Amino acid sequence: MTTPTLPAGTTLGKSFEYGLDLNLSTFAAPSWQFIRRMSGWAPTFPKVTSDVATYDDGGAPNEDVTGRGFAAAFTVQANRSLTSGLYLPEVEKILLAARAKNELAVLDVRFYHKPAIGVPNPNDAGRAFVTVEVSRQNTGNAEIEVLAVSLAGKGEFTPIANPYTGTVIAAPVVGSITPPVPTDGELLTFTGSGFLTATAVTIDGDPADFVPVNDATMIVQLPVGDAGDVPVIVTNPIGASAAYNLTRGA
Repeated sequence: MTTPTLPAGTTLGKSFEYGLDLNLSTFAAPSWQFIRRMSGWAPTFPKVTSDVATYDDGGAPNEDVTGRGFAAAFTVQANRSLTSGLYLPEVEKILLAARAKNELAVLDVRFYHKPAIGVPNPNDAGRAFVTVEVSRQNTGNAEIEVLAVSLAGKGEFTPIANPYTGTVIAAPVVGSITPPVPTDGELLTFTGSGFLTATAVTIDGDPADFVPVNDATMIVQLPVGDAGDVPVIVTNPIGASAAYNLTRGA
């Protein structure tokens, strides 16, 4: 059995690749503040249906989807100022709305795909008016303060252009390798760029085991080989780096 291949230039999405912003100003002149220290983003778009069943359906249900609502849940760490005692501005506004009524209980939010690398999905972004409920997630004796937040849309959400510009993917660049004269089996630290999507590392043509730390740092194990100057090449879906000259120890 063979594993189906994916198109070149694709990468697996990550659960944390979403952003949520809260408008701290007016709808016409918004001041967007992203929700810092957020986790567990889980949006839903519940359907609104209309019964269109007739005798022709023989008693079976038949409904049209006539609208889509918006709802979401997430958690946020409750960081606060040591001098004022206040939480971060976005958390303060969420808590205020959760304890208010009428228009003061309504928040203006936007959500969007926010990938760690590459171009964001242009179709995965929206804006909505919501009401909010907040509860304390952690109530133990030795835990950090985390708030569980649920949003309920007022009417349909509005699709918007994704405000996140993303990051440019390019072929890797190897800027430095340490230690300078490694021996067989030693762990090397690569610095440069384009490492997060690396698919291969070769040292003097031999494949090397590697683990990206982030886009600018990677840990590589030096395979067995002869002492002397050897080329090092890192490859990602965009292309291969220029050869970096590494001097191997005996």
